[in-house]
Amino acid sequence: MTTSEPASARAQLEGLARDPAFPGPWPYARGAMSAAAARPAAVLVLFGVLDDLAADHVAQSQALAPDLDVLLLARATTLSTHAGQVAFPGGRVEPGEGVVDAALREATEETGLDAGGVEVLGTFAELPMPVSNHVVTPVLAWWARPSPVRVVDHAESAHVFRAPVADLVDPARRVTTVVRRGGNTWRGPGFQVHDGDVTHLVWGFTAGILDTMFDHLGWTEPWDRGRELEL
Repeated sequence: MTTSEPASARAQLEGLARDPAFPGPWPYARGAMSAAAARPAAVLVLFGVLDDLAADHVAQSQALAPDLDVLLLARATTLSTHAGQVAFPGGRVEPGEGVVDAALREATEETGLDAGGVEVLGTFAELPMPVSNHVVTPVLAWWARPSPVRVVDHAESAHVFRAPVADLVDPARRVTTVVRRGGNTWRGPGFQVHDGDVTHLVWGFTAGILDTMFDHLGWTEPWDRGRELEL
């Protein structure tokens, strides 16, 4: 790793946080929102440098060093909503709490990270999540001083891991996910990522954020959008 590579990615992420055109129209909301009852939530979109595992894929973008990663978790399969899905750390905003504080608090509670090593770069516009009737603010951050992470509460999370960004943009790991419910069909981006012996599928809201970010940053590599995976 050279210091210029992650710094370049960090600079691009900072620019994205200041870009008023991002994320633009949001096409990944499934179903209808009840605006009057919608609850605020926040997620931490945390990029940093891997501790000891480099990406398998060599990315086309020079900004993507092999050890650049993003923090993700797999939700417990016993949860009533989004069970088993891969997500960013985050959750509901408590009364009197700001979205940044909520994202950092939830990430600490879910992964055990040291929030003191996290530099917040900015926040994106609120995004709708109709399936759980939340409006979610993504908080973009850089992990300046990475700390160990783990599953803190097994009732909430099944796995906490750091995914190499270069592997996420690997065309061989990308799919179009297809959800059919109640006569409706939704298609969206999907990422297949490996952490040791575990293979995760990133889809839905989280995949939508990553896909939109990668497109705006110019990190996306051409991939076969006709390769579909039914869920």
